[in-house]
Amino acid sequence: MSSHTIELTQENLIGSFTNEVTPILSVKSGDSIRFQTLDAGWGTGVSYVERMKPFDRQGEKDGGHALIGPIYIDEAKQGQTLEIIFNEIVPGSYGFTSAGGYPNWQNQKLHLTEVEELSLNWTLDRRTMSGSCEIKGKSFTVSLSPFMGVVGMPPESGGIHTTWPPRYCGGNIDCKELVQGSKLYLPIPVDGGYLAIGDGHARQGDGEVSCQAIECPMKVVDVTLNVIDDMILTNPRAHTPSGWITFGFHEDLNEATVEALDGMLNLMGELYGLERVEAIALGSAVIDLRITQIVNGVKGVHAVLPHDAFK
Repeated sequence: MSSHTIELTQENLIGSFTNEVTPILSVKSGDSIRFQTLDAGWGTGVSYVERMKPFDRQGEKDGGHALIGPIYIDEAKQGQTLEIIFNEIVPGSYGFTSAGGYPNWQNQKLHLTEVEELSLNWTLDRRTMSGSCEIKGKSFTVSLSPFMGVVGMPPESGGIHTTWPPRYCGGNIDCKELVQGSKLYLPIPVDGGYLAIGDGHARQGDGEVSCQAIECPMKVVDVTLNVIDDMILTNPRAHTPSGWITFGFHEDLNEATVEALDGMLNLMGELYGLERVEAIALGSAVIDLRITQIVNGVKGVHAVLPHDAFK
């Protein structure tokens, strides 16, 4: 097992998922990687004195979020599972949140498309793990709970695949539960994986209702990657400090809910030897359904089974 460091350079950034480019790094299962990330807007998202240097986008492959990658995992084969362990996540010094103006569906329903876009500038304090912003001269402070919004691999071999939606193999999941100490499990869609990670969030509410969280660069992201042979998944799942999570992604929120529940029934069968009807009966007392995000075209729902669900 080795530890690698990736420098924040133009050559190590990509704005898509693809296996048609040369990986920036090849690692083995069990290796750890340490790196920094830009904010999702490639360092141009906010006018702030300490912002990170903006980087240029290189054509179609950089059309989406600023990600570190792709990373090639030697042992990764299509059909296996990749475990991403988030050892450390440390936010940068600034963040921003925009709202209104943009003609997405929730702004249209809430009559916010005709207003001028608002952008909140956040000051992030890593010592106190708090963030502050001002609105109309009044200060608002929140505690920070940083996580990576985009973690994924290309859904199939060949082509340039956008970073915007979440998919069965990861992508723009935007799940606030994936904090430091979490383990995310993704089906591996292509040999080598071609993993990319970015879109740092200092804090987000379930739903990401304005279309943005507190978007921020990350000063430190440290992950360990493991290839797992004996876990066959059709959608992501996660083991977080608070509980087990299964995910569903679909344009229809009802269908996303069914996918998340389907994954949870399978998980409870593995953990406790339950039939599906037994799992859903027992789960009705302890499973929480949460709307992960509603803003990425493909909506997300996650089912949560708390670690302390059963005495």
